[in-house]
Amino acid sequence: AAMERSRQRGVDPRFELKHAYYGPNFEDEEIETALSKVKVAYKRIDRNDVGEIADLLVEKNVVGLYTGRNEFGARALGARSILADPRHADMLDIVNASVKFREPWRPFAPVILEGYEDEYFVDGRPSRFMMKAFTVREEKRHEIPAVVHVDGTCRPQSISREWNPLYHDILTAFHQKTGVPVLLNTSFNVRGEPIVCRPIEALRCYMGTGMDALVIGSFLLKKADL
Repeated sequence: AAMERSRQRGVDPRFELKHAYYGPNFEDEEIETALSKVKVAYKRIDRNDVGEIADLLVEKNVVGLYTGRNEFGARALGARSILADPRHADMLDIVNASVKFREPWRPFAPVILEGYEDEYFVDGRPSRFMMKAFTVREEKRHEIPAVVHVDGTCRPQSISREWNPLYHDILTAFHQKTGVPVLLNTSFNVRGEPIVCRPIEALRCYMGTGMDALVIGSFLLKKADL
């Protein structure tokens, strides 16, 4: 009804949804205030150099990512996400047991650099919102076992730098180090709770779970530094 009334008033209501980052945003000043309240060690990072973050992932650390505006909808799309290396089959159990606190059979989805979909998926094509399932090519399943379902499928998110530069650059750096343009991506929350929104919620989730590191705005936290 609202769309029809808009049309009657001369406003074209048609809209192409190119990304899902329409939620609230928190600047570095607000994030640093939250960091000072919880009294944790942190450092400022150069967003143009994400090599350290990629190294953490390669070293089998589970990393929280909190950047830009929240996603809206049912999927974590890199603004409020938890990332891990999909090359290890046991990463499924690690994240379910020590981070998400949920049943061991629950699967995880991948994020893939846009342009590599057909290399990894049968009839692969860009899918920005993690809403379509694809069959993983048999010759690629051993590369990313943590994100392949028991039936050989997965539900990927394609990412380009245009929509989330930090997220894209972390995956690009990981790809350069490993040859794999894919990461495990799950929502930044634990079972039974909504995806984190405010910085203090991200910090509470990070400190209360088995996440090893957190990228929050322009800051990096590592539990190894505690």
